Amino acid sequence: MAAPLDDPMHWVSALSTRPSLEAAIAEVVERTQVALQSSATLGFIFISSAFTSEYPRLMPLLQEKLPHVPIIGCGGAGVVGMGNYNRVREIEGESALALTLAHLPGVQVHPFYLSPESLPDLDSSPNAWVDLVGVSPTEQPQFVLLAEPAFGKVNDLLQGLDFAYAGSTKVGGLASGGFGSNGGALFWNYRLYREGAVGIALTGNIVLEAIVAQGCRPIGQPFLVSEGERNIMLALEAQGDSATNSFGRGAVVSQKGTPLEMLQDLIQNLSEEDRMLAQHSLFVGVAQSEFKQTLEQGDFLIRQLIGVDPRVGAIAIGDRIRPGQRIQFHLRDAKASAEDLETMLQRYQTRTPNVGSKAIGALMFSCTGRGEGLYGQPDFDSKLFTEYLPGIPVSGFFCNGEIGPVGGSTFLHGFTSVFGIFRQR
Repeated sequence: MAAPLDDPMHWVSALSTRPSLEAAIAEVVERTQVALQSSATLGFIFISSAFTSEYPRLMPLLQEKLPHVPIIGCGGAGVVGMGNYNRVREIEGESALALTLAHLPGVQVHPFYLSPESLPDLDSSPNAWVDLVGVSPTEQPQFVLLAEPAFGKVNDLLQGLDFAYAGSTKVGGLASGGFGSNGGALFWNYRLYREGAVGIALTGNIVLEAIVAQGCRPIGQPFLVSEGERNIMLALEAQGDSATNSFGRGAVVSQKGTPLEMLQDLIQNLSEEDRMLAQHSLFVGVAQSEFKQTLEQGDFLIRQLIGVDPRVGAIAIGDRIRPGQRIQFHLRDAKASAEDLETMLQRYQTRTPNVGSKAIGALMFSCTGRGEGLYGQPDFDSKLFTEYLPGIPVSGFFCNGEIGPVGGSTFLHGFTSVFGIFRQR
């Protein structure tokens, strides 16, 4: 479905906190339709878990007011949208409904649903994934993906789509906030789904760009993994001089040793505050480029440190690791999270000049571990986004896992905020 190319693009978002589902739907539909002033060719709906018992009623009620609009959405522990006075808000733990409608001339909208059993094997050809989605890679599709949290093949899905659609941006998240068999909720084609994934592929006159803020700051210096097996680092080598590098003062370490030895030496050179933080908020960043000489924030895929074997000095992380990869230890707290997002926004603003006049809308996928619980104040990430990119309507939800690219590949993240920014080609 596409609008005529000579029409102007419009993207609007509305948020309602009314406790009645009917009233909330009426409010967001009226506000978005008045603001859009055109026929909607795309929609996103995000509903808070306060409405869990009423999830089955959402799409029939919405279809009465918005028939024939391609809409996908999901339930979330929190919802993000544009409230009164066009101010972005993050509503956590309360009734909330966010609706986005867009009128996109020259854009083809391809919604799809994927059941767990429909995914091809990872050794299948790219054509198997193309047949599944129904869009040719030559059309350079941009993807928004939403999955049920118990969907155990999210990583397979992301690898398969990267395989078939290299260069296409993919953003999204896992539904959150629900419990039990009736907890998770995905919405597509005016139906409720309890498993699998839903998505929209956009082709034509549209570009999707991603900001992925993983909420960490690096400490010490990068290391080379000289020995590793599956997700276990067995030996590390210091990379270059241990003096000041692009991340600040480096740690004094031996040239080669076990990961635990390297980490212990590093921690001894931290401030008292950072040593305390390292006891519960220590992570490992895996560099995604083998060739980039000077690594910076955004070059690392952040993964959890999940175990230590003091007998051999090995460290296990929450992803596969192989010899030859570079890693750097990271810390995460509210300050690091805020600074990381601001760094990513500044970099995007610098690399994409005049984006404010070109971007039409944005989707936000933020971890349930962020928000007010992390920052001690509401609306932090979304407000920071609008400070750097003002006037762009934002909607989204708090996720059980966030989908976004790092170093040219798409990953499932944790403790991350992913922003998908849409603009004309």
